[in-house]
Amino acid sequence: MRKLGGFGVALVLAATTGLIWTTSRGQAQSSVQTQTVVSDLEIPWAAQFAGDGRLFLTERPGRIRIIRNDKLDPQPWATIPVAHVGEGGLLGLALAPDFTRSKFVYVYYTYQADGRLWNRVTRLIDQNGRGEIDRVILDQIPGAVVHDGGRIKFGPDGKLYVTTGDARQPSQAQDRAALGGKILRINPDGTIPADNPFAGSPVFSFGHRNAQGLTWHPQATTMYASEHGPTGEFGLCCRDKVNVIKAGNNYGWPVVAGRAGDPRFVDPIADSGVSDTWAPSGILVPSRGPWQGSVLVAELRGASLRRLLLTGAGFTQVRSQEVYFRDDLGRLRDVFEGPDGTLYLLTNNTDGRGTPRPHDDRMLKIVFS
Repeated sequence: MRKLGGFGVALVLAATTGLIWTTSRGQAQSSVQTQTVVSDLEIPWAAQFAGDGRLFLTERPGRIRIIRNDKLDPQPWATIPVAHVGEGGLLGLALAPDFTRSKFVYVYYTYQADGRLWNRVTRLIDQNGRGEIDRVILDQIPGAVVHDGGRIKFGPDGKLYVTTGDARQPSQAQDRAALGGKILRINPDGTIPADNPFAGSPVFSFGHRNAQGLTWHPQATTMYASEHGPTGEFGLCCRDKVNVIKAGNNYGWPVVAGRAGDPRFVDPIADSGVSDTWAPSGILVPSRGPWQGSVLVAELRGASLRRLLLTGAGFTQVRSQEVYFRDDLGRLRDVFEGPDGTLYLLTNNTDGRGTPRPHDDRMLKIVFS
């Protein structure tokens, strides 16, 4: 039994259903379980519900799938020619805030040109229930076999935010003229917002190694990003982190990693330390339900769902942490919310790094009781 400091409660791992809370007197309070919604997916990466009830989901080999009424359509909504190499392929997905009217769907993917790997953001349009490529929104984002970033989301301000990796060129994360190792901010048509921190540049923040998660607090509009720490570069390990993102800030990579205490850079609000690794990917702040207002982190290497309970002005400090489903589900790629507040997970066990379980990969529903 593992004690959770500061709460006077015990965490008891359930054999197959995640985590059960008990008080210090042993009285059960609640349990958290998962139910499979869709199985036999191929390396799913991102998903989002449309207002009409359809769920749009990317599979890394290049397919955008549709799930409706908890059933997977047999034919892809769209197929995109991607370079499915290493960590690359079809990654992030974001529906336009006015999707009901515009029918626009944005995706981030890896492609190859002139012997090099690149990433781009492309806009598709929903026409008669199928996706057609409309236009490229942002191009020539550095790509590589690893460190491609890939998360895209619309913020509360209606702008599109894009995480990019350093593409195995750490120095470009500090180069504001390069697109790698950044969080970018653009208008829905690909133009640069006039109020970006660096005039004429899509760069919103820099000094990132490989950020793969973005979310906003629904009450404070505070922006959070998850980021993978080093795996041997400069002799360093671990140091995965969750940051509060603000315009123009420098998050340190590769000059520093993790929590450095260097006034030139912004320290994370949570990190895995120098000997543990989470490999965090998708993150979410639920807008309702038992976990409302906390940051949920889907972990690949950690094979867990991490919950950060927040405090402080603007919810910019972590009061405590909880861990769910450790090793029960394998690697977790994303966590997202349905229109009714239901929470969902995507597993990531079929990409060659995980150990696939029967009918992986899966989309799972989180159930509280």
